[in-house]
Amino acid sequence: MPQRIASKAEDFNRWYTDVILHTKLADYAPVRGCMVIRPYGYALWENMQAVLDRKIKETGHENVYFPLLIPESFLQKEAEHVEGFAPECAVVTHAGGSELEEPLVVRPTSETIIWSLYGKWIQSYRDLPLLYNQWANVVRWEMRTRLFLRTTEFLWQEGHTAHATAEEAEKEAFQMLEVYRSFAEDYMAIPVITGKKSEAEKFAGAEHSYCIEAMMGDTRALQAGTSHNLGQNFAKAFDVTYQDENGEQVFVWATSWGVSTRLIGALVMAHGDEKGLRLPPKLAPHQVVVVPIYRKDEERAQVMEAVSKIEAALDGVRVKVDDRDQFKPGYKFNEWEQAGVPLRLEIGPRDVANGQVVLARRDTGDKASVPMDGLAEAVSGLLDEIQQGLYDQALAFRESHTYPVDDYKTFQERVEEGFIMAHWCGSEDCEARVQEETRATIRCIPFDQEKEQGECICCQKPSDGRVVFARGY
Repeated sequence: MPQRIASKAEDFNRWYTDVILHTKLADYAPVRGCMVIRPYGYALWENMQAVLDRKIKETGHENVYFPLLIPESFLQKEAEHVEGFAPECAVVTHAGGSELEEPLVVRPTSETIIWSLYGKWIQSYRDLPLLYNQWANVVRWEMRTRLFLRTTEFLWQEGHTAHATAEEAEKEAFQMLEVYRSFAEDYMAIPVITGKKSEAEKFAGAEHSYCIEAMMGDTRALQAGTSHNLGQNFAKAFDVTYQDENGEQVFVWATSWGVSTRLIGALVMAHGDEKGLRLPPKLAPHQVVVVPIYRKDEERAQVMEAVSKIEAALDGVRVKVDDRDQFKPGYKFNEWEQAGVPLRLEIGPRDVANGQVVLARRDTGDKASVPMDGLAEAVSGLLDEIQQGLYDQALAFRESHTYPVDDYKTFQERVEEGFIMAHWCGSEDCEARVQEETRATIRCIPFDQEKEQGECICCQKPSDGRVVFARGY
């Protein structure tokens, strides 16, 4: 039997780690805080990457690649940026058997090295906009790590764009946030709240940060993607100007935006159940697993011939045929259930004789016999139902764990139960006090926030709308 995993209801953290390890998404690396992404996990990342890469290119962006090593002096040029990242930086001081003249920082993010090059490439308004994205790895020396969610090294995409006007930069930041929202909801089947980060929570060096926030299966929040309007901060730090149509020198406006392999962790936590993973069909490495059932060699030949016809009929569907003879069907059923494959197709000699197969849904556990004729249509319909069903379940879960709260005592009592919608006066002091006393942060100021007069949850000063507080990852 596949390895047993901890109970999700009794020990969510242990369950999360067990699921990742036992389904072979990833494993721990020899270096503290690092992980190895195993083939099943990397196939999931490749499916995510393919969709996001297409969406990014459809909005006019091109892929580039910048070096992993950044001169330390570059980070010093933008004060807020270096202050935000300094504690997480890994620094190379020796190479080739000798000490370096200038230490090199292992990329925690690429704004500084990219803007050092943008200064060479941008001279005129004719050079703008620059719409670049890179797929890369970054290193941040995290003190507390967790597979996929927070690791010393992780994979991501980071977009970096340069614009002629503030309006163009703001439009870009919102456009890319919408790309992330649609990807999370339409492909990951995870509902998200879009909004603006508070000043205390924004990206180091940004004018404004925007985000998508998702609720995980333990009711905690996960920041699933961010898009930043950097204003002219990095352009000024690296003296990047362009000559406008009037011949005047103007500082460039910028954005950056990104998502990472933490999205795999989000899939585990948002959809997983006591049996293990439940993957949305649009991203699952295997959308259908076929388990042939036979006892004798002559039965095997008969069944496998039918399996070949099934594979042909399901052209365009990601199909995995599990024809391992060393494992019994029951073992395979449990293994693929734990791995979260959306649909399991069972076929034995009797099914072949009757011209049918058995389809088992991972999301509900329902099983039904389906005629071979019309199998492709049945599978396509079920995959669509599963995709929508996972989203609907996640949305219902979030809505049932979101609470409007108007007094601080109730806030403290309910802070572990999910998203708290509470009034906030805008003061960083109140924000800091709430975080210190409850470990809850302002996840975002929702874009669809309704104007509503109330009192700040902390100081009782006037407030005109609610924000999302929660404990997060």
